[in-house]
Amino acid sequence: MPIRPLAALLTALLATSAVAAPPAAPSRVLTGDDLFNLEVAADPQISPDGKTVVYSRRTNDIMIDRARSSLWAIDVASGAQVPLVAGPGSHGQARWSPDGSKLAYISSADDKAGAQLYVRWMKTGATARITGLPATPSGIAWSPDGERIAYSMFVPDDGPRLGKSPDKPEGAKWAEPLQVIDKMVYRTDEGGYEKPGHEQIFWVSAEGGAPVQLTFGALDAGGRLSWSRDGRSVLFSANLAQDRERDPLNSEVHEVSIDTLQVHALTRRKGPDNAPAVSPDGQWIAYTGFDDKVLGYQNQQLSIMKRDGSGARMLTGNLDRSVGNPVWAADGRAIYVAYDDHGSVRVARVGLDGSLRTVAEDLVGGDLDRPYSGGQFSVARDGTVAYTGGSTQRPADVWIAHGGKPRRLTRLNESLFAAKTLGNVEKLAVTAFDGLPIDAWLVTPPGFDPAKKYPLILEIHGGPFAAYGPSFSTDDQLYAAAGYAVVYANPRGSTSYGEAFANQIDKAYPGRDYDDLMSAVDAAIAKGFVDKDNLFVTGGSGGGVLTAWIVGKTDRFRAAVTQKPVINWSSFVLTADMTPFFARYWFGKLPWEDPQGYWARSPLSLVGNVKTPTMVVVGAEDYRTPNSESEQYYEALQLRGVPTMLVKVPGANHGGLADRPSQSAAKASAILAWFERYRAKP
Repeated sequence: MPIRPLAALLTALLATSAVAAPPAAPSRVLTGDDLFNLEVAADPQISPDGKTVVYSRRTNDIMIDRARSSLWAIDVASGAQVPLVAGPGSHGQARWSPDGSKLAYISSADDKAGAQLYVRWMKTGATARITGLPATPSGIAWSPDGERIAYSMFVPDDGPRLGKSPDKPEGAKWAEPLQVIDKMVYRTDEGGYEKPGHEQIFWVSAEGGAPVQLTFGALDAGGRLSWSRDGRSVLFSANLAQDRERDPLNSEVHEVSIDTLQVHALTRRKGPDNAPAVSPDGQWIAYTGFDDKVLGYQNQQLSIMKRDGSGARMLTGNLDRSVGNPVWAADGRAIYVAYDDHGSVRVARVGLDGSLRTVAEDLVGGDLDRPYSGGQFSVARDGTVAYTGGSTQRPADVWIAHGGKPRRLTRLNESLFAAKTLGNVEKLAVTAFDGLPIDAWLVTPPGFDPAKKYPLILEIHGGPFAAYGPSFSTDDQLYAAAGYAVVYANPRGSTSYGEAFANQIDKAYPGRDYDDLMSAVDAAIAKGFVDKDNLFVTGGSGGGVLTAWIVGKTDRFRAAVTQKPVINWSSFVLTADMTPFFARYWFGKLPWEDPQGYWARSPLSLVGNVKTPTMVVVGAEDYRTPNSESEQYYEALQLRGVPTMLVKVPGANHGGLADRPSQSAAKASAILAWFERYRAKP
């Protein structure tokens, strides 16, 4: 059976079933066409005085099949919003100057110049492009006096060389030169094959002028940046050790002087130290990280240290959750952080004594296809929190919270959803085989009738150290609109339930998480409206691993779709883009040191048991769980005579399998068409 691109496969699948006549009126349920009309709020940045929120508004352009981002400003008092930076290109990463008089942002408005750094003077509306850079800047941070902006940017170099090619005659058209690779991680899912060079830190005047490079040499110094209070140095997190490629989590907080360009480390523990943030008085530095115990999962904890790196102490040791994005309160007495609890992200104010008070809840991220937990926030001087909030029925909007009831400032998708009936999502109580409580959610089709029987899709999250939550999901809503109930869960190994829960699968994945998922299916069947003879399963990445594991363990599902899976752990750890991490933290040994251990956890070891018709889906440019993993499984199923198809999503990497609306819609439709092939009819 040939490999088929997504559009061709969908045509073939639909040709095998009856095609409905065109609707006489717009559909009352979510359709693939609707994905082009969805909008998402992201990166809300509240002004220091708390009066204005600037956020990135992502909309899909149907003519290029991609999302574009514009910047909008919201008056907090009235809720009125206006476009601030729109038009051609994409615009984002807005950051207020400390006094709120200016706004820096990145824009690709000038196609010829590429993405550049701009500054807008808020009182007059005047805007200036202040850089002309050869690559896209990121991580922009204002100096305390508002005079400078720091950023990081990729700087190419010559890379390694071996030998010398002949001299090329003028005007000759020769083949590309040899590609010489000497790095352990030489390609990433985010950027493909890496070009020779490194991420370096710069600063530029807020009024424009020549940028000043602060870091040099064979190091990568990007990430979140923070200025010292006196504006004479920039803090960043990086792993600058000689063996950094083989010790991927051992980053430190460093500072670089803008006068001497000297770099020195402020932290020295074994493990990651990230996201430095200098206190308002300049005396303390907040950061996140942990002492590395080489476990599959560890919580990122909030710590503070004195300005010189001494006196480090942890503030969230009593919170068995991972925290991120530390932001100092204006009075310097507390630090705001985000943390994920039971699949729902919250913002907490952490006192310097370790006390914790939750100040915002129900944050959601910008992903639309699946209901992953996430969210972003910022804080004004008076403690008002602006954040991305949502629900199972709505993607991210801008919300604010400052004591009392939170207030929603945008309603980006109200006109679309006013004409739609969505599937209802309810919490589902699940108890595992050993009595462990498991969070799960059940999606019922629009027009749900509890007296009827519905086919069920088990939809499994990736990671595996990640979490689903009560968030909007286009995949789940499209499945529900097609008449399926959907169950999704956070089996053991999921984050947001503490380290012990996550490490139930440390060096043992996949394993008993399989049993948790079967318990979730059983709990859904026990509701009385699920047709136990019409069960289906799908999932992506770690969920693709578990999908392939499930069909090797049981025949209870009528059909399966494994998306971007790992099939053979030995080949995976030697071809994935995070090779040094996976082998060390997920196995503890290299493949040739424990071949049986690797094989025993590989879904390929169970392929001889598979009878379930199983389709395989992968992005054509996936470097996280490379194409070769999906191709191995497809060929193994073919050799066994198990009904299968291999679907490649052109141009898509691992993280971007559903980035383009047409592909996201077509992928969900292809999955449904595959399931319909094997669905038992009444």
